[in-house]
Amino acid sequence: MNNLDLILTVLVLLGAFGLFVSGKVRVDLVAICVLVALLILRLITPEEGLRGFANPATVTIGAMFVVGMGLVRTGLVQQAAKLIDRLAGKGETRLIFVLCVITAALSAFLVNTAAVAILIPVVITLTAKRKISSSRVLIPLSFSSQFGGVCTIIGTSTNMLVNGISIGRGMESFSFFEFAPLGLVMVAAGIAYLLVTSRWLLPKRKGEADQVDKYRLADYQAELQVLGDSILVGKTWEENKIPKDSGVELTNLMREGKVVSRPKKTKIRPGDLLLLNGHIDRIIEMENTYSLEMLLNARSVDNDHQHSIRLVEVLIPPHSNLIGHTIPDSSFFRRYQHPVLAIQRRGTTLKERLADIKLESGDTLLVHGHEDDIQRLMNSPNVIVTNEVTGLNIRKNKSAVAVIVMLAVVVLAVTGIVPIMVAAIIGALGMILTRCVTIEEAYNSIDWKIIFLLGGIIPLGVAMENNGVVQALADGILQPLISFGPVAVLAVIYIVVAFLTEGMSNNAVAAIMAPIAFTLAGIMEVDPRPFLIAITFAASTSFATPIGYQTNTMVYSAGGYKFTDFAKIGIPLNLVYWALAILLIPMIWPFNG
Repeated sequence: MNNLDLILTVLVLLGAFGLFVSGKVRVDLVAICVLVALLILRLITPEEGLRGFANPATVTIGAMFVVGMGLVRTGLVQQAAKLIDRLAGKGETRLIFVLCVITAALSAFLVNTAAVAILIPVVITLTAKRKISSSRVLIPLSFSSQFGGVCTIIGTSTNMLVNGISIGRGMESFSFFEFAPLGLVMVAAGIAYLLVTSRWLLPKRKGEADQVDKYRLADYQAELQVLGDSILVGKTWEENKIPKDSGVELTNLMREGKVVSRPKKTKIRPGDLLLLNGHIDRIIEMENTYSLEMLLNARSVDNDHQHSIRLVEVLIPPHSNLIGHTIPDSSFFRRYQHPVLAIQRRGTTLKERLADIKLESGDTLLVHGHEDDIQRLMNSPNVIVTNEVTGLNIRKNKSAVAVIVMLAVVVLAVTGIVPIMVAAIIGALGMILTRCVTIEEAYNSIDWKIIFLLGGIIPLGVAMENNGVVQALADGILQPLISFGPVAVLAVIYIVVAFLTEGMSNNAVAAIMAPIAFTLAGIMEVDPRPFLIAITFAASTSFATPIGYQTNTMVYSAGGYKFTDFAKIGIPLNLVYWALAILLIPMIWPFNG
């Protein structure tokens, strides 16, 4: 064993951890940088470097994204939403129960981020109808999607990843429903916990119904450009005699990038930029009446189309291509004809110089646009429209076909006729050939960030093992625990993974910890399966922070939550799951095989 290789591998590992935890660099970019570093330093061979992309888990995950999109595009999730409305009654507790049960069932077979993306606007609508704060229900939505995800091998990408790593180590694949005995107990315990504790631990934030109040747009600062045909041209602001009851004030006037000294007494020219302060509705009215153009706007709104203009709220999901880009830099927003009016980030409303703000995962944007533009927004994978539940272009006539394809995947995987990876590929191809999804939708459905994350991070696990890092960790840090027996080691593995997952990618944690589990099992001469199950469950159920799991991030801004809201209800739930795992995993998967 080369000590230099060990030291270099540790340095790469620590660098990856630091970047993952900091959140300043996209996780997929970190993973690719790790892969390149390992190759340049010759810590792995080129063949080993390709293992991440060739791993059965990576292929399976990509295929299951397509299968899941087929279920979404044919209306299965929308039908589930209607079922929630019918069964939920009028009370908060019953709504939470029905929502959790149906969401958990969907997430066992569907990528949970897709289910949550569709159900966020449904939940907001259902809570508004029942006069319940959406913040009382959106955390249960996120958590229940995680509950269901641990019931099947395809429920989460982490399940498939750990299974793929296990197969690569020569272990027999987990069966399709192997996680179900523990998963169903976790579902029941999680839902019971939410029903009992939600009354005290879930916050009651201001409702979503009044978006103008939410974004504090009654005192809105807007930048509007004067067009050539504006009736304001040739006169000063005072000479134009803007009605005082309009509630809009001119705070500044910019010409050729410079602020003029006397804005209200300067004759207005085409191209001038007016900085107006007032209620957003009045500013929009002035935009139409005086032929002005809001900054970042593609064109003005004519009076004939004014009735079709709406304010809608959109959420930037974790996999969005908009993350890291400003609004003008993004080709996405240039396709639409009306601007972003405000951005809300972690409870703070951003309204000024929006053009300079780089978008982040979890940001919510207030968008002013035509109905046609909103329809296109609703069909985009880069944003989630959180206050609309209709208008999606779904193929209801294909819903039965999509269900049959999904059932075929399950049957093929359960019976073992073909490996799970092959079953997933057959399912993805079936969705495309039966036109449940188009080729474009299939490509767009795949979360490439996860694919490249796995492609880069799996080789890190290989390097850690080949260069002695895994053995060194087992000997130097975990060796004292071995004397306490495998249950104690399982308990520590679970709590370490659960802790790390709250601050960094769950897939990265699983890919790094799985080789350690194999090494510990070898030292103790026990079956590694219980340790791998603990890693899978701990990495797939992250409740204590809004950044620990993608679905938590998705409901964070939509529910108006604070960071501590997740800790209050999530930390006790993590401890409940930890206790259940310690008790039940050795019973279901004995250490002696």
